[in-house]
Amino acid sequence: MSLDPQTKMLLDYLASLGTPPLETLTPELARKAFQLPKSEIEPVGNVEDRTIPGPEGDIPIRVYYPKEAEANCPALVYFHGGGWVVGNLETHDNICRALTNLANCVTISVDYRLAPEHKFPAAVYDCYAAVEYVSANPEEFQVDPARIAVGGDSAGGNLASVISNLAKDKQKPAICFQLLLYPATNIWGEPTPSMLENADGYFLTQGTMEWFLNCYSNGEEEDKGNPLLAPILYEKFTGLPPALVITAEYDPLRDEGELYARKLQEAGVKSELVRYDGTIHGFMSMASVIALGKEALEKSGQALKEVFYQTKSPIK
Repeated sequence: MSLDPQTKMLLDYLASLGTPPLETLTPELARKAFQLPKSEIEPVGNVEDRTIPGPEGDIPIRVYYPKEAEANCPALVYFHGGGWVVGNLETHDNICRALTNLANCVTISVDYRLAPEHKFPAAVYDCYAAVEYVSANPEEFQVDPARIAVGGDSAGGNLASVISNLAKDKQKPAICFQLLLYPATNIWGEPTPSMLENADGYFLTQGTMEWFLNCYSNGEEEDKGNPLLAPILYEKFTGLPPALVITAEYDPLRDEGELYARKLQEAGVKSELVRYDGTIHGFMSMASVIALGKEALEKSGQALKEVFYQTKSPIK
């Protein structure tokens, strides 16, 4: 279908700013240039910035408590997007606040180490350490260790899927659900039709994705077969937690996200795939100006809530 009018208006506005492509900037300047539409701050019960131990030093986190926090709330450990190079706790504050309220859960947003200063697998190790720490210290966060989900968008969706696989292989920690928002899963594969069709002009470009990957990876041949970098390469998907995978029609990553969802379904993992037509990569971070983003946030929150509270049969 054609572009959603609100999405088109946003793209026109972004084009009018004349911001240079991220791949033409240094990582430091790219981080300053990576701005998402501002929105009113959605109130939650409480927000706390903390640190937790990590493999190479403390990891900053931001903890969001719902307005009706209980002694043992479910928890969502969230990994922000930004191609493993840009993004931080601030850029994804709006998503975390929305999901906290919609799912009535504690959300722990993880400020993992960024590339190229910290190459793969630094982000993976930080994110796994964060989930493991929350699971091992539930009283510190007032959460139920039996109801811990992981989630993320784009590169964060990549990390959430990788952590789910790692936790399955290591048999800890227990993860009850994975929320994968337009995830990067097929990093080293041949360009998909959606990558070629949406290579330019739709916010995320093929050139930017290639730059992100060059920053994140070590440029070594063994990386190309490593499922910790490209989770589509895992041989077995059985035993993974249920999932909701959200994609967007005009997203270069659309096809690889949908392929990953199908692999989960074929392996018998309870998974739901929802494509939002007419919109672009990152649209959920733009919910203040794109109504489809708000709709997708509500869908995500409902899916989490159903799994957390078993209000009805979760994920078809």
